[in-house]
Amino acid sequence: MKKNICSFCKFKLAVYLLIIMCVMVFALSALAEDKPEYKWRFGSAWTVEIEDRANQLFCDLVDYYSDGRMKITLYPNGALGSHDEIFHAVQEGSVEIGIFSPYVNIVPGGLFNYIPWTIENYNQAAVAFDNPDGILFKLLFKAWEEVGCHYLYTGVEGRYGIGNNVRPIKTPDDFKNLKFRVSSSLSFVRALQNMGEGTGMTVATIPWADLYTALERNVVDGCWSYWSSMVEERHFEVLKYYTALDWAWGSTNVVINKEKWDQLTPELQKVIVKSGDIAEKYFYQMHKTAEADFKKTIEEGGVEIYYPTQEEIKLFRNKANMPAVWEELCKPWLEKHYPNQNMTQKALDELNRICEEY
Repeated sequence: MKKNICSFCKFKLAVYLLIIMCVMVFALSALAEDKPEYKWRFGSAWTVEIEDRANQLFCDLVDYYSDGRMKITLYPNGALGSHDEIFHAVQEGSVEIGIFSPYVNIVPGGLFNYIPWTIENYNQAAVAFDNPDGILFKLLFKAWEEVGCHYLYTGVEGRYGIGNNVRPIKTPDDFKNLKFRVSSSLSFVRALQNMGEGTGMTVATIPWADLYTALERNVVDGCWSYWSSMVEERHFEVLKYYTALDWAWGSTNVVINKEKWDQLTPELQKVIVKSGDIAEKYFYQMHKTAEADFKKTIEEGGVEIYYPTQEEIKLFRNKANMPAVWEELCKPWLEKHYPNQNMTQKALDELNRICEEY
């Protein structure tokens, strides 16, 4: 009798163990299903609230529209390195996605992101940078492919002006003997040099991260900047005068390692594009809405803002000599990548059309 009871107990134990094993298998299977197929990192070198919010929205939308198949984690504020370090990480694939200023020292064709006296407002920018049909988007798409990246969507820096600590700049003559900080954006540099030609103005290349200190310590007299950066980078604390010249438009580019992009299914590619489109629209709207607050903060901070007349703006624009800048910097790249297509004139015609219509 005891032997039969022991056998029965062993049978029950075996059944219980089998049930537990089945439950564990089902639980592990469920966990496996919840685990993302793709876990990507999104690097940003900057500390910009609106930008971070837009890029976080993109990450959240990808998670939502992919039903959890893809998880993208945003690493802002230089958590993954400097601007160029993150770029090279994305280029090699150790980081999948990032947001960048496409300076020509890392993206030769990136000069089309920063061409003065072309884009003047939000509506024009939205058309010119529209994915996939905007003229600047098309040119930058090819430029990013050239360095192993897939261009996804565009961020907003906005309209650029000129700040300094010596005098209000109302005409090109007011550049007299000023020393300006410049970057690797060659078209910006050429246009600024042309506007200050004959005035004794000089330029110095200083990293963006070091600009505040350079202004504070009088290493340079002035710089180009834009409304949001004047506040979020606190340039208004170390500048006395700012001319709202609107002489250039600044954008940032969100790009993906091209090999990683090509490995995605068409379904997930559509999810990413859709999420990027929504994040971009949010980016534009938030930045446009915040511009009035930026201006108020700058004025209350003691900066004297000058708004030039159309006649005064025309003087700066004519002296910038943009046809020469296009001939020197833009045409060689366009001829190389669009041989015998007269792309320089086509691009100029399209940008002129956008400015006239918007």
